[in-house]
Amino acid sequence: MNVLISGGCKNGKSTFARNIALRLAGDGKRYYVATMIPCDDEDRARIARHVADRAGLGFETLELGRKVERCLELADPGATFLVDSVTALLLNEMYPGGHGAGVDPDAVDRCAAGLLKVAAGAGNAVFVSDYIYSDAVRYDSFTEKYRADLAFVDKALANVCDVVIEVCAGNVLVHKGEWEP
Repeated sequence: MNVLISGGCKNGKSTFARNIALRLAGDGKRYYVATMIPCDDEDRARIARHVADRAGLGFETLELGRKVERCLELADPGATFLVDSVTALLLNEMYPGGHGAGVDPDAVDRCAAGLLKVAAGAGNAVFVSDYIYSDAVRYDSFTEKYRADLAFVDKALANVCDVVIEVCAGNVLVHKGEWEP
């Protein structure tokens, strides 16, 4: 089963996704695919919280800030994979030389293709993304492109996922498929 979870930043998506991954994995193998490449103390603190939150739950962590499909080569592909997050992965793919480098114009296609490979090859996959593309505010051209690219990647994932869920202010909205908490 493939599940996409989206919603606002810091809305409980990761905790919700972790619980879904645990349920899907049962007694089976589970992997946490960590995509964030930390840039500052806030990123490092967020990573530390996520590590603490999943301590003792049997997740093996695979740190893959780019080329997420490698998780299928590094782990048992029949297992359950929790990919957190699509948002960070896309940003990393956009800047393969780091945040001071130029934007890679092929990043969105590469990111979507890698995630679709995970969806097709994993026993179960749970993807976490941020719903940042419906805001009415207009941003600079880079941010608008990033938002459009993330919407493209999320739409590609939504098309192949069995379940699509939005987490908003603690509310769970199922947009596709069926899921009972």
